[in-house]
Amino acid sequence: MRRIEQDGLVWYAFDGPGFDFPHACFTRLGGVSAAPWAALNLGHTVGDDPAAVEENHRRMCAAFDIARAQIVSPHQVHGRNVVRVGVQDAGRVIPATDALITDAPGVALLLRFADCTPILFYDPGHRALGLAHAGWRGVAAGIAPATVAAMQVAFGTSPAEVWAGIGPTIGPQFYSVGVEVVQAIQATLPAGVTAAACRNGQWYLDLAGAVAAQLRAVGVSQIVNSGLCTAGRVDEWYSHRAENGRTGRFGVLAMLK
Repeated sequence: MRRIEQDGLVWYAFDGPGFDFPHACFTRLGGVSAAPWAALNLGHTVGDDPAAVEENHRRMCAAFDIARAQIVSPHQVHGRNVVRVGVQDAGRVIPATDALITDAPGVALLLRFADCTPILFYDPGHRALGLAHAGWRGVAAGIAPATVAAMQVAFGTSPAEVWAGIGPTIGPQFYSVGVEVVQAIQATLPAGVTAAACRNGQWYLDLAGAVAAQLRAVGVSQIVNSGLCTAGRVDEWYSHRAENGRTGRFGVLAMLK
């Protein structure tokens, strides 16, 4: 991913052939929130000063030259609900949803993260876009393949034509989990594929690896993993695990031109 600095903000973006969708994985840098949410916290539900969160949103929008009224966000619940949105949804918060899809230019999708996996989906043939939020519960529920399936129904998307980008997420070296979590994830993966390893009696989960395996299983082959670890780089990212739950949320923004 490319690291971009502009107007005091820092974000990362994927490179790809024929991309015509502005997008950003915003780091925590460049906002006004005080510790422990410092600094570009975009989450309204983590205890931060609402005025600071609003200013952070203003800065994000200014960097992309968009209005707040163009943004659609979901209330994320670690499930598998996917909702198609359009111009009629601009400015809304969609209840109980963990992925949004659209083919409407100018509608900005915004989701928030702090270790869970951001997944971008792009169908260049139908000019359609998706953005999903996948923690372990979302991965176990199949939010990534559900997003591909929703794009097939809504836009006629072929999985073989989908480009998928896996954004910054907690790396397996930091993500210790119980055996029940490993079993829930493994049940969704093809035979012979594993996304967990046991070291010294403790299981560690590879969220990005599990997402990639699920995508390949439904026919998506153009998959790019950012390789960026949130828990290992709390200087740039928020991490619920590394910061003991007292932290902010970084935003991932995507829209069609």
